[in-house]
Amino acid sequence: MKENKNNPENLDNEKVSKVGGVPDATDDKGVDETMGKTPDLKEKRLEADENEVDETEETEAGETEEDVHVGGLTARRAEDGVEELTVENVMEDSFLRYSMSVIIDRALPDVRDGLKPVHRRILYAMYKNGWKAPHATVKSARIVGEVMGKYHPHGDSSIYDAMVNLAQPWKMRYTLVEGQGNFGSMDGDDPAASRYTEARMDKVGAELLSDIEKETVDFRDNFDGTEKEPVVLPAALPNILLNGQMGIAVGMATNIPPHNLGEVVDATVSLIDNPDATLDDLLKHVKGPDFPTGAEVYGGAPMKQAYATGKGSVTIRAIADIEERKNGRFNIVITEVPYGMSKESFIEKVRQLVLDKKMTHIADARDESARGKIRVVVELKKDAYPKKILNQLYKMTDLQTTFHYNVLALVNGIQPRIMGLKEILAEFIKHRQKVIRRRMEYDLRKAKERAHILEGLKIALDNIDEVIKTIRESYDDADKRLMERFGLSEIQAAAILAMQLRRLQGLERDKIEAELQELMAMIAKYEEILADEAKVLAVVKDELLAMKEKYGDKRRSKVFNHELGKFSEEELIPEEESVVLLTAENYIKRVSQTDFHRQNRGGKGKRGMTTKEEDVISQIITANSHDFLYFFTSQGRIFKMKAYEVPQASLTAKGTAAVNLLNMHPDEKITEIIKHSDGIDPETGYLFMATKKGTIKKTETKNYMNVRSNGLITIKLDPGDELKWVKATTGKNDIIISTSAGQAIRFNEEDVRAMGRSAMGVRGIRLRPKDEVVGMDVVTDPKQTLIAVSANGYGKATLVSNFPTHKRGGVGIKVASVTEKTGPIVAVHTLDPEASEVIMMSSLGQAIRVAVKDIPVLGRATQGVRIMRLADDDTVASLGIVLPEDKEEESEEEE
Repeated sequence: MKENKNNPENLDNEKVSKVGGVPDATDDKGVDETMGKTPDLKEKRLEADENEVDETEETEAGETEEDVHVGGLTARRAEDGVEELTVENVMEDSFLRYSMSVIIDRALPDVRDGLKPVHRRILYAMYKNGWKAPHATVKSARIVGEVMGKYHPHGDSSIYDAMVNLAQPWKMRYTLVEGQGNFGSMDGDDPAASRYTEARMDKVGAELLSDIEKETVDFRDNFDGTEKEPVVLPAALPNILLNGQMGIAVGMATNIPPHNLGEVVDATVSLIDNPDATLDDLLKHVKGPDFPTGAEVYGGAPMKQAYATGKGSVTIRAIADIEERKNGRFNIVITEVPYGMSKESFIEKVRQLVLDKKMTHIADARDESARGKIRVVVELKKDAYPKKILNQLYKMTDLQTTFHYNVLALVNGIQPRIMGLKEILAEFIKHRQKVIRRRMEYDLRKAKERAHILEGLKIALDNIDEVIKTIRESYDDADKRLMERFGLSEIQAAAILAMQLRRLQGLERDKIEAELQELMAMIAKYEEILADEAKVLAVVKDELLAMKEKYGDKRRSKVFNHELGKFSEEELIPEEESVVLLTAENYIKRVSQTDFHRQNRGGKGKRGMTTKEEDVISQIITANSHDFLYFFTSQGRIFKMKAYEVPQASLTAKGTAAVNLLNMHPDEKITEIIKHSDGIDPETGYLFMATKKGTIKKTETKNYMNVRSNGLITIKLDPGDELKWVKATTGKNDIIISTSAGQAIRFNEEDVRAMGRSAMGVRGIRLRPKDEVVGMDVVTDPKQTLIAVSANGYGKATLVSNFPTHKRGGVGIKVASVTEKTGPIVAVHTLDPEASEVIMMSSLGQAIRVAVKDIPVLGRATQGVRIMRLADDDTVASLGIVLPEDKEEESEEEE
């Protein structure tokens, strides 16, 4: 008959009949991280074996050969006793044994002491040999040999690695082994070989074995039956929460973070005082995980779910400070890292991001950690924005990680179960109740045994002369004579006979009576506690509080009770001053303002943009990367996007076609771009528009609060006309409109009534034949100047006060003298008194940045001076203004 082999205790010792067996494995790893169906297989196998027993009995009743059902499959049993099994049957049986062996005996921790078998065996071997303080450390190879030879029949490397983990302070919140020598590093460096390092049990590790000699836990045979090993340790502390655990079994896995000892003890005491305590009551004490490497922990609903169900997550973020160097540049200094992060891997990742040009503002990354203190420095370039770079590092590297809870542990040493915080603490309290009860039963028994002997000694003391006489007169039966003469027990008589005669004569009555009285009090106390479970729990509570007093420390990880949201794209974009370039053919790009170096007037400039043949630069906008850009098109529509959404490119790149960014018609072009730091504000007042043919229109800004992705209509246009200029106004500003022939008109916008979005507008300036509008600007300050630039690179500034106010619709007055030498006027802009610089671009892509102070202020009818030297076939295409705040920021950087 086949025996039932599904008892977990028999899994390692049994063999599958004739074929199969448990594969030998040497580590604590499996293949899957999800809950499997091993328990179901076990139940199926048990049912199958019961059927097998019944049918085998029928076979023995007289049948010579019969079908036998094994594991739900059919085998043949022949008369000679040879059992024929299918491959499926053997595989099912073998995999069941293997999986149960990995789950119970190797990969999962016991909820009571928080240890896997290999860790438990390492600590027990150290305890048995006295390798704990104050004993000196011993060679790790000796410890490994002791564990492997007596308790753990697997590879020495797996045992040594497990011991090393117990000694690494960056992995263990409270180390259980004290190591001496090279035990590796948090960057993944391997420890020295076991023959070079030494170790002994740490103080907290010793507490897990406290009172084990008092029969507080069960023992079982080791693998060869020559030694005894504990099934579980007494565990004076809830180690499964203090140090956490990670393991992968067959079909299941566990991942438990470490916690703070003081918080866990307080929560346990709270549950002892109030067994009906809710999860919220316990979470008043347990704030969240407490990682040995510190860092910030963001919990919220996922963390609460983890403590309620055993499954959830927290986000861990490094602690990083921004430090300014003497040269005004910045460093990002990381002092605490997420649990399990390698500093070396982080630095390598940063360098790779720089090489891949995914992060362009980092100059260097290095590790300056020393003497146990973490310090990783990321050095930034001159134009970097530290906070934005730090956000990018959080997103793209391990500076921010997620820890996923999967609180799976063995209950009663055999049943894998996913548990919440309350269930874990309840199981630990139950375990400690048993340990305290068994310890007190042991102490009670020992106290009674000693009291029994003392009572015999007291009787001997009361009858000392007769006792001595009886012993002297006896030969081989002194114990029997003492028992008969004085009514002593065999143990009492043996104790009297074991004493030297001179000591028996010198016994002190007071000393015996005092010890006996003390023992009787202890016996009464033990019996009183054992008779009341509440008093047993009180002892558990007192001992936990003593552990907190002895080993409690401050929390290392700072917990925030809210989720850390995902980074928006905007949070990852540095705030930097940019120049947005638009060509007449609607190619657009964004470049850093620092790419334009200031030159004196008359310079040749530098290559600014590669354009298509016959394409020219039409507009330059200086804007912060986080500014809103409002795009107005030739067909009178408006679109909106952030400046950083305009693709960044090199200074010489052609750019991106605007139709790829905005939902425009094929023949539609961007003609005006307005920037605003916070979007169009209805309090600003109005948008004032002008077309190529001199039509103007004023409309309230509130009409453009919500710009759809497919745009909004801003003005109705005559055939052949185009919307070219749009400015934000207050409703009381003066407007200046300039033409290519050098004419300009200034009028007050109050002359123009506000209209709806789809209105056509009114005449702003009367144009002469072949003339067209080249500029429309708003006068905000009487001290402003009007800068006019001609096609051949000439330019000048003229005081706005030289242009008197007229009624709209006139032909205007001269703004500049247009000659064959200067060419037609191509751009006219008003400049604030403190405006710093202008950027000029040519039709062939040359660019120059000129200080405003280098441009002379001249009269209206002059042609100006040479601002930009051009090639024979080149002309000025556009003009951009660098605002005063940009100047201030750059000055600060240069300092």
